[in-house]
Amino acid sequence: MSTHVSLADHTTLRIGGPADKFVEVTTEDDLITAVRDADAAGEPVLLLSGGSNVVIGDDGFRGTVVKIATFGIRVEADLCSGAMVHVAAGEDWDAVVQRAIAEQWSGLESMSGIPGLAGSTPVQNVGAYGHEVAETIASVRIWDRSENVVRTIFAADCGFSYRNSRFKADPSRYVVLEVSFQLALGELSAPVGYAELARVLEVEPGSRAPMNEVREAVLGLRRGKGMVLDEADHDTWSAGSFFTNPILDTPAEVPAGAPQWPLPDGRVKTSAAWLIEHAGVSKGFTIGNAAVSTKHTLALTNRGQATAKELLTLAAHVRTQVQQSFGITLVNEPVLVNCGF
Repeated sequence: MSTHVSLADHTTLRIGGPADKFVEVTTEDDLITAVRDADAAGEPVLLLSGGSNVVIGDDGFRGTVVKIATFGIRVEADLCSGAMVHVAAGEDWDAVVQRAIAEQWSGLESMSGIPGLAGSTPVQNVGAYGHEVAETIASVRIWDRSENVVRTIFAADCGFSYRNSRFKADPSRYVVLEVSFQLALGELSAPVGYAELARVLEVEPGSRAPMNEVREAVLGLRRGKGMVLDEADHDTWSAGSFFTNPILDTPAEVPAGAPQWPLPDGRVKTSAAWLIEHAGVSKGFTIGNAAVSTKHTLALTNRGQATAKELLTLAAHVRTQVQQSFGITLVNEPVLVNCGF
């Protein structure tokens, strides 16, 4: 256990003040013990995974930060049922995707290049380029802080929706220990449903392509948007997409000319990036040391010495411009810790 550790060193934004207490855990038992002991002492707990989807305030965190660094992958595979892949929460997500492609486990390839750890993927219901992890997750094993017990929650009970889950809705209760993925066997990808990706691959939407080609295409698209981590590129010093794509009740609410994607329940999703750009916020727009990415308007970035206050002032400006232009309120995707806007 360490004290007064800078949390900026543990986030992709490189923003955040100190933690009163900081402990890194490498085993499941140590993870449970660290959380249980802090709970018993009445101390606030912050579970820190890859630090890629969080904004931590300049005053840091008054309590115990538990850095998850558990590891281990177990596989059960056969030709009939495919591969059941059990992944410890602290495994690097992109490394999991790379192994899946190498082992010909299909279904994760479109989520290549997403920073962070495997245990965060069900919390956020991570997704990209037409797919999300809810499609492949079989179950999530968790430590239930309310009942002091390890439980397995099957996918149907995870409450998955767009960038949401029961784990995100009740963050003070669940500690993800392991995620189990049910993946098909084969060298071809899941159906390519995202038009931009299909164009790059030169395939028809809904068709399949070799998984390694899908991965390279996805990584190319992500790099073009500054969404692949690069220490030398400040456009990647971000929390990824800062706002979720708005979901509106009816197509009539979508601004003229904006992209729209119908949802099964009759609602429609539109593009936050389009709204930001057409509200007059340009790439590279800067407040202090925080700026909209020069590559993609959905990413808010640290240009080197940004504070959380500067970043959130920028976020508030973007949200206000969209609200005033279109009457749509953008919702932040990263978790805000000891800060807000």
